Amino acid sequence: MAAPLPLSDSSDPTFAELLALRPHLSLHAMDGLVMEEVPLARIAAEVGTPAWVYSAGALRRRARALKDALSGAGLDATIHFAMKCNDNLSVLRVLAAEGLGADVVSEGELRIARAAGIPASAIVFSGVGKTVSEITHAIEQDIFQINAESAEEIDMISAIAAGLGRTARVALRVNPDVDAKTHAKITTGKSENKFGVAISDAVAIYARMAALPGIEPIGIATHIGSQITAGMSAYRAAYARLAETIRELRARGLPVQRVDCGGGLGIPYRDEPAPSPEALAGAIKATLGDLGLPVMLEPGRWIAGPAGVLLASVVLQKQGAAHRFVVVDAAMNDLVRPAMYEAWHGIVPVGAARAASPLSAAEVVGPVCETGDTFARGRMLPVLAQGDAVAFLDAGAYGAVMSSTYNARPLAPEVLVDGARYAVVRERQTHDALLHGQRVPEWLAP
Repeated sequence: MAAPLPLSDSSDPTFAELLALRPHLSLHAMDGLVMEEVPLARIAAEVGTPAWVYSAGALRRRARALKDALSGAGLDATIHFAMKCNDNLSVLRVLAAEGLGADVVSEGELRIARAAGIPASAIVFSGVGKTVSEITHAIEQDIFQINAESAEEIDMISAIAAGLGRTARVALRVNPDVDAKTHAKITTGKSENKFGVAISDAVAIYARMAALPGIEPIGIATHIGSQITAGMSAYRAAYARLAETIRELRARGLPVQRVDCGGGLGIPYRDEPAPSPEALAGAIKATLGDLGLPVMLEPGRWIAGPAGVLLASVVLQKQGAAHRFVVVDAAMNDLVRPAMYEAWHGIVPVGAARAASPLSAAEVVGPVCETGDTFARGRMLPVLAQGDAVAFLDAGAYGAVMSSTYNARPLAPEVLVDGARYAVVRERQTHDALLHGQRVPEWLAP
């Protein structure tokens, strides 16, 4: 039986409204907040907090929804999960079983993708600063595609591949100078951003690339930003410019085998509009469909974000001069998005009784010695006692991967829920591990 949910006096979504959009989460009268079939209170008690928890069912459902949208639009498409948002091995295995490849931005991510069982033939290597060793490793692995971001990088790839006696499949990433209307720190498709080559230079650079040894030019790529929620206009504008470029390349007799559409589809953290995968597929079909080319997508947040939560426990409540402070044991070193991007995350009590209690405004903060260690201001929450657990929603993307050990706080564990089962898929870091690798020089020895 579902527990009753209180209305909120604020303009924020209620607990009921938040959970209604996240079908892998539900609130039960006895068990409280449940992910799939596992009470999160059980995980908090047995694993401890803070802890990241991911829903395998949500990952599968969202991967399938995106695949269905693309196939429903009649597109020949492959999906390569953007590992920068979540590089947990078990998450990757779930997605690999759904037929997804990987989009990586470092040798480390490439190695993790391979360890997760993702074949090299399904891996794309993006990023503006690939090193010689990273490019070498990618070529030796014979990955599906390297997205080159500059003429200088193309020269590097050519020299390395030729030296190895190999041929690298390379797409040219273009910057279409399109404003995706997202946060300034995560927009990537404007002319002042560091990514890609100016679209006005793309044809000349592509032609030069086609003449170099060790390179097989296979297409054009773009990525205009992350957490795009302002409709399809930015996508349509970017893809239309890609289509123009591809037509010009073909007119010059240059080979184009596929087009990489990037990622960036946003999710509703609060109550912001969220474009559907069907809308994105429609934008691709409308602008690129008549080219007859396979397309690639590199989503991350849209698949993994809603699938995860960060569990935290209340350390204490503190009544300040102006505010009620709820201090939790998670901090900005765990979930940095609120401090870095002023990001909003839903916060739901894990206990059923707390979720049904009267609400009042609270500042939700962590224990790190920074005023920026603040998760929420004026959030409508019940009175919470020491040890009560709360869940930060939509923490499956850009959560654990961006965490740190600031203030010598060990990294939190990661847990995968699959139906009625759950397992710790990354152990909590120990305090001793924080000292691993440190050395005191002999002249400082006692």
